[in-house]
Amino acid sequence: MDMENIKKIILQFSQDRNWDYAHNPKNLSMALNVEASELLEIFQWLSLEEASNLQGDKKEHAKQEIADIAIYLIRMCIKLDINLEDAILEKIKLNEKKYPLIDENGKKIEYGKKS
Repeated sequence: MDMENIKKIILQFSQDRNWDYAHNPKNLSMALNVEASELLEIFQWLSLEEASNLQGDKKEHAKQEIADIAIYLIRMCIKLDINLEDAILEKIKLNEKKYPLIDENGKKIEYGKKS
């Protein structure tokens, strides 16, 4: 993904529509939450198997909602001057400390059961 190009496209789209006044961190965080809820709604009442194998219109709908989430997230990063790649890498490092693979006794930690 060419993040700089995506950011330019999102900025231009927003500027062309004069949305900058409304795209503040508060509003963007709320819009992001709404879009995440719309993604959640697609999976409501599906079995685990159905949710893991979306097809046709449901898969397309999920793709569109995921894109909406990504757009608002990137717009939020632009507004807050956060480098998304750096933030992700920093968070992974924090998570590695929070969820180590080996405990203090040198024993491997198992975090989940295999299905």
